[in-house]
Amino acid sequence: MTGREALTEKRESQGVVSRPHGDRLHEECGVFGIWGAENAARLTYAGLYALQHRGQESAGIVATDGVEFHHHKAVGLVSDVFAGSVLDSLKGHIAIGHNRYSTQGSTLLRNAQPLVVDFREGMLALGHNGNLVNAVALRNELEAQGSIFQTTSDTEVILHLIARSKSTEIERMIPEALARCQGAYTLVILAGEKLIGLRDPRGFRPLCLGKRGEAHVLASETCALDMVGAEFIREIAAGELVVIDGSGVRSCPALKPKPARACVFELIYFSRPDSEVFGESVDLVRRRLGRRLAEEHPVAADIVISVPDSSNSAALGFSEASGIPFELGLIRNHYVGRTFIAPQQVKRDFGVNLKFNPVRRILEGKRVVVVDDSIVRGTTSRSLVAMLRGAGAREIHFRVSSPPIGWSCYYGIDTPNRKELIASSHSVEEIRKYLHVDTLGYLSMDGLRACVSRPDDHCYACFDGKYSEWYGEPLDKLAMEQRASTRLEGRR
Repeated sequence: MTGREALTEKRESQGVVSRPHGDRLHEECGVFGIWGAENAARLTYAGLYALQHRGQESAGIVATDGVEFHHHKAVGLVSDVFAGSVLDSLKGHIAIGHNRYSTQGSTLLRNAQPLVVDFREGMLALGHNGNLVNAVALRNELEAQGSIFQTTSDTEVILHLIARSKSTEIERMIPEALARCQGAYTLVILAGEKLIGLRDPRGFRPLCLGKRGEAHVLASETCALDMVGAEFIREIAAGELVVIDGSGVRSCPALKPKPARACVFELIYFSRPDSEVFGESVDLVRRRLGRRLAEEHPVAADIVISVPDSSNSAALGFSEASGIPFELGLIRNHYVGRTFIAPQQVKRDFGVNLKFNPVRRILEGKRVVVVDDSIVRGTTSRSLVAMLRGAGAREIHFRVSSPPIGWSCYYGIDTPNRKELIASSHSVEEIRKYLHVDTLGYLSMDGLRACVSRPDDHCYACFDGKYSEWYGEPLDKLAMEQRASTRLEGRR
């Protein structure tokens, strides 16, 4: 065993697991909450299972009867974290859950959510999807004033600010704390017998409200409502705080809304295609992206294939618009573990073959259009192309259903540093040569905007570098780059 392997084994035994950055944009987190169900924890488990794609490193559930909090969280997938009789111990008619994806190269058990604290107003549990861009400054200020932190997550900053509020009502304490926070945050909170949901003033991340019989449900995506048999009621508005208790659902305009900046990548890649997000069917948006891509970059070819599963809908749209038949040219192995589980030597030995397998009968001798949702570093795409050529593809025409990603995200998506993004320093022609494809076409910014219903309400910063302004002050890009390398983990 090498020294590096020994260190990794030691870190894993301590609940700290190394995770090299893959060549994809990574999920953020999924949040779920339910009030008024006898089996609240079990329904939360089902909701988290539906949201597993949003975070696959750790999971947690907190349940309460309004008096005592019962909680369990661990590193791993939902089905592993709550195996056996764990759910039997999570009693209560109110519960919140969280799937987590971290961003700074390690998964720490202590950072798994929801976070639970006991302060002067009682027990409080919080799950967070998003990223606070001023978390480091706030943490430094709080530590200078004597605060002691137990995690490296930006979410704990929110808890400290809530605890320091001079108000005594939780509905006032939360907005007072968040008025100091800059960035993206969608929250689910348990406080006594109250379930609370909130979105930031720009609505970067999604949150919806549903109803299951007499029970009320909060979830990151509508697919989680479908999983538990809940009816979709509406989206939580940007800046809105909803309180669910024995009196029903109350809405409070907690934070003054800012110009909307819903993350367009939720529609391109992150959300499940069977969800409705930001008032749109994810599947229909992706099909529109594929159709527009076919119009902007037509090509003579025999078949269209997707890079499964996130680009399936876009590939179908491309096929519909171009008249080129869609085929299943790549099969995805859905049982590949995440990087923190899979042995690294196996990853090195087999690479992209561990995740995808080409269907030679379909590909051999064909002119193939490959539709993918994005290119990050380009290394996976390059390996994929080599695999397709090895399976006999005669021509490969790569089509991307989003514009080139040339900028890092600071609002809840785990992107590499900008210098690692291939489009930040290479032209489309240079990327084509690197991938070894016959042609390469990205969707244009105009094309992307034409495919969403409210184009001015979205954030496109990862494509154009135009970061949203907060409280009248533009975010300093250099400062954000520096924050990305600090010890404080910008937890998604």
